[in-house]
Amino acid sequence: MNMIYMLIGFSILLALLFLLAFFWANKSGQHDDLFTPGVRVLFEEEEPQETRNEEKSDEDHSGT
Repeated sequence: MNMIYMLIGFSILLALLFLLAFFWANKSGQHDDLFTPGVRVLFEEEEPQETRNEEKSDEDHSGT
């Protein structure tokens, strides 16, 4: 019987930890933007400008 009381106490403690984690995530803004993550996969990512410049300069040097 003592084991049941201990397990109930641990489960309540675990539930409180998850509840605190949820409130912390809400407060820190984790759930503010629900639309963008769903459509981000549809957007084409552009290469950074620096990478494009490096590739062009490599092509210029290799061609001569």
